[in-house]
Amino acid sequence: MLDQLTQLVKQYGGDAVVNNSAVPNEQNEDVMNEASSSIFSGLQKIASEGGTEQLAGLFQGGAIDSSNPVVKQLTEQLSGNLGQKFGLSTDTSSNVAGSMIPQVLNSLVNKAKDPNDGSFQISDIINSISGNSGQASNIMDTISKYGMQFGLDQNADGRVDVSDVVAVASSKGGFSGLLGKLFGR
Repeated sequence: MLDQLTQLVKQYGGDAVVNNSAVPNEQNEDVMNEASSSIFSGLQKIASEGGTEQLAGLFQGGAIDSSNPVVKQLTEQLSGNLGQKFGLSTDTSSNVAGSMIPQVLNSLVNKAKDPNDGSFQISDIINSISGNSGQASNIMDTISKYGMQFGLDQNADGRVDVSDVVAVASSKGGFSGLLGKLFGR
């Protein structure tokens, strides 16, 4: 996923980095690589600290702008890293991070939700940021295996996947409602 994320950063880094006179040209590539790794490690950190609701919020179609808690956290992290590692001013670091993070996350989410675009899958993103833990894939396998029997295909696409889990989790009853459906309660 890091390679795909790096491609998105390069795609959206033109104005924020390359065309930004406050970022020295010889640092452009390094700054964009730092943006990719900061976004990825930031998502991993949010997942490891139990921020599943925040991450799920990204895939539910909510605002992916400066008001989004994930965007705020990633922007602060990247801004700090750019200042520390490349000596960029606070304003420059904040502007680069503040313009790139929402664009990259919007593109990532839109690609993951687009059934015609196989470059990102929500389940792959979750597995990647959760450290490819067996637990994440086991949960996805179990839900896929039994979910159809219990009416968990929330978006009627013929499969039970993370988007269906997110839909159930965000509805009344949350995950307890999901478990209730799975176990007939």
